Amino acid sequence: MSTPASPFTPKSGAPVKSAAPAAKPTAPSAHVHRAPVLSLEGKAGEQLALPEIFSAPVRPDLVLRAVRSAQANRRQPYGPSRKAGMRHSVEWSGKGHGVARTPRLMDGNTGAQSPNTVGGRAAHPPRADAIWARKMNVKERQRALAAALAATREARYILERGHDLPTHAHLPFVFENALEEVESAARAREVLEAVGLWSDVERARDGVHVRAGKGKMRGRVRRHPLSLLLVVSASGKARGFRNFPGVDVIPLDSLGTEHLAPGGVPGRLTIYTPASLEKIRGRFPKTGISSLPARSPSTTTSPTPAPTPKGGAA
Repeated sequence: MSTPASPFTPKSGAPVKSAAPAAKPTAPSAHVHRAPVLSLEGKAGEQLALPEIFSAPVRPDLVLRAVRSAQANRRQPYGPSRKAGMRHSVEWSGKGHGVARTPRLMDGNTGAQSPNTVGGRAAHPPRADAIWARKMNVKERQRALAAALAATREARYILERGHDLPTHAHLPFVFENALEEVESAARAREVLEAVGLWSDVERARDGVHVRAGKGKMRGRVRRHPLSLLLVVSASGKARGFRNFPGVDVIPLDSLGTEHLAPGGVPGRLTIYTPASLEKIRGRFPKTGISSLPARSPSTTTSPTPAPTPKGGAA
């Protein structure tokens, strides 16, 4: 018994129309992170939505490349003069005299000009025309800065750098705009003590030590650990924090990856203000941060296998 044709089923022999193409899936929007705005007395206020760039994936490999590139680009070329060690009138007595073939001064028997003699030229000196700069793509540099900013809200990166982080701290630290008007060091210390950040300043102060090696002879006698980083909206703000050991006050226009990740290690303990966050939001608009890969395939590392106990398999 044949079943009646459904009005939605095409007749026999009629071409079947293809269904409408499915809409392309849109990239998921980045999760909006929030942070409480702290008063100068350390009391938490309203929750402030952080810019989207704080949701970027943390890429320690890109951060390290960006910092090394910045260090190499500001390296000053150096080297001796091309005529160094060659400003002598020398002669060579020739072979067969039972003496070394070292060139000697015309008015004496002192060796000169040859690299193996005292007072001679250097064999392989540093060249002043050497290119020390390291190039880096613009997008990679932008992603490195985004990763360094995102690492400031991750407690594990901050603890790995050795900072003293208060228990149950909500990262990143966002203080009200009145923080930028603090002019005295005494008031600045009170603000840091109210939220438990003064211990990190003391850690940097107690960690100053004499450098090991020849750097002591080259003007780098002591090493100074770094502490807090204050990101303010303009220069000349938060002047009361400037003289604390290891503390840097950087306006947003001068903020770079090296400030957020000294030595190429992300996770510096950073303090922001709502005014500086608004400038960050204007400087880094929505650029598809959520669609960036967490790590490029070329830099993906396999997990370390668990050690096998002695005497047999695990």
